[in-house]
Amino acid sequence: MAAIPVYRWRLAPPGYATLRQLRAQGLRPGGQDVAAVLERPRKRRGPLVAYLYRIDQAKPVRPMTPARWAALAKANAARQVCPQCRRDAGYRIPASLGMCVSCAYPEEQCAA
Repeated sequence: MAAIPVYRWRLAPPGYATLRQLRAQGLRPGGQDVAAVLERPRKRRGPLVAYLYRIDQAKPVRPMTPARWAALAKANAARQVCPQCRRDAGYRIPASLGMCVSCAYPEEQCAA
């Protein structure tokens, strides 16, 4: 098994891209393994790491089908329903609260 090459920040050779860069080009890794690692040093903690994939082995992103669009819409709608009061909040429920703002802070709603 060959070792994965490690490059310093901004010094990777051309032909490699991160997941976000691939997606911006309309590509996906397509089952390939990580080809290289990019490291950005930090002063107090370990380095930031980004995984690089080969652009020439990447495949085009699969198009969204009507069934996928429907599933995505259903999942997004479910994120707007408060598990506490079961009402549609009209916005995505924050994961930090786990419920709508009205249920999380009922005393502030009464004062207003």
